[in-house]
Amino acid sequence: MNKHTALVVGGTSGIGLATARRLQRLGADVHVVGRDAAKLAALAESDPELTGHRADGGERAEIAAVVEAVGRPGGIDWLVVALSGSEGPGPIADLDLDVLRRAFDAKFWGHITTVQAALPHLAPTGSITLIGATTARSGIPGTAGIAAINGAVEALVKPLAAELAPVRVNGVSPGLVDTPWWSGLPEEARRAYFAQAAERLPARRIATAEDIAEVVVLAATNANLTGTVIEADGGARLVSLG
Repeated sequence: MNKHTALVVGGTSGIGLATARRLQRLGADVHVVGRDAAKLAALAESDPELTGHRADGGERAEIAAVVEAVGRPGGIDWLVVALSGSEGPGPIADLDLDVLRRAFDAKFWGHITTVQAALPHLAPTGSITLIGATTARSGIPGTAGIAAINGAVEALVKPLAAELAPVRVNGVSPGLVDTPWWSGLPEEARRAYFAQAAERLPARRIATAEDIAEVVVLAATNANLTGTVIEADGGARLVSLG
């Protein structure tokens, strides 16, 4: 049986890295794309079984060079786009629109660019899994900007699943996840917010990157799943976290 080839774009930390590790444990040949040379160097030390590539998912030439190399000879079986960024939150009255445009570039346009570049190199029975967030369908004050970004990403799933069949396309929509995305918040403030939010969440806990990676791997590998956005948010969409 031939080994599956997986490409995780935005895979040097958080959900992307947890996904790459889980796919590797399934026996896949896993390639990880990131922009940060220091993170890629750390990855080479901590996870030598993963193959790192330095590229920007939003730069067509850079990502195209990676997917062309990774896709030979049998194609990419599982493409996971885990691009993210910390910019975009804030009250709409004070939101810097240049910052929001930059956030759209990093996540939404990064997803589009990566998918376009990868299409010629996907295996005929391959899959694409996109990562959005529960802000796409929640009413949390101060999240209009990132809600729009994640909503745009998740809106790609159904039309692409129909258009690209038999390649499968799915999305995963996490809620609160304890990852480096929160690193801009002081540790004490982050812990206090997580504790307060966990009391309101139906799951009564904050997710780990590994929790979400388990769902991403399901979306990527299950041969009967397509056109679906899996809400892995601990029930955040059911309650008010504002």
